[in-house]
Amino acid sequence: MTHAALIALAGMAAGAINALVGSGTLITFPTLVAMGYPPVTSTMSNAVGLVAGSTSGTWGYRRELRGQWDRLRWQIPASVLGAAVGAWLLLHLPETTFARIVPVLLVAALALVVVGPRIQSWARKRAEKAGRAADEVSPRRMAALVVSTFAIGVYGGYFTAAQGIMLVAAMGALLPESVQRTNAAKNLLALLVNIVAALAYTFVAFHRISWAAAGLIAFGSLIGGWLGAHYGRRLSPNALRATIVVVGLIGLYRLLAV
Repeated sequence: MTHAALIALAGMAAGAINALVGSGTLITFPTLVAMGYPPVTSTMSNAVGLVAGSTSGTWGYRRELRGQWDRLRWQIPASVLGAAVGAWLLLHLPETTFARIVPVLLVAALALVVVGPRIQSWARKRAEKAGRAADEVSPRRMAALVVSTFAIGVYGGYFTAAQGIMLVAAMGALLPESVQRTNAAKNLLALLVNIVAALAYTFVAFHRISWAAAGLIAFGSLIGGWLGAHYGRRLSPNALRATIVVVGLIGLYRLLAV
């Protein structure tokens, strides 16, 4: 019962953090491993369980998704295809392959989150000088966005930790959008990645998933995702950006300490 309560609480915390930041796996994954679950089992059970939290977090940010569908219709297929590739890699490659580069990717993503407003300001001034609308996304930037979305989808399908931070960083650097709107898009794309990964694990490795752990994480993350979206939408852009950086640094420490 103690283990069950801890897993559910970890799921709640992960759901809230995923809605706000996108690195909740850095809570649930170590929790399962600490309780004796094998790493691959922990990864798969965690991905299945966090679908519920990603759903409630995405629903909570549904208003911020308005007006983004012209771009998301390109990003969504990229995320789904990337997630399928990442899930396949998890089932065929050693688990440490991607885990070794996670700290490097996370540091780069956090740096982009910090300098994102300056990059947007620079891009806005450049567009105005070129006679384009400040909110216009050039074909080159759109191509870079789709490629980065696919790459993050591959990473998310393999090892979900911090994929949300990477998505926010990429979109913040390439798009003239507020951090709350990019966070809403991040929640939707991360949800799709989690669904694809969860389906792949269920069909291919059903017996390797701990369904009890996945159920507890789902229950906790469903509540946590709603709470994170409800309160996260009230944060100012700077407060949300600071939250992303702080949680990312904590996650980086935990990754390096393993």
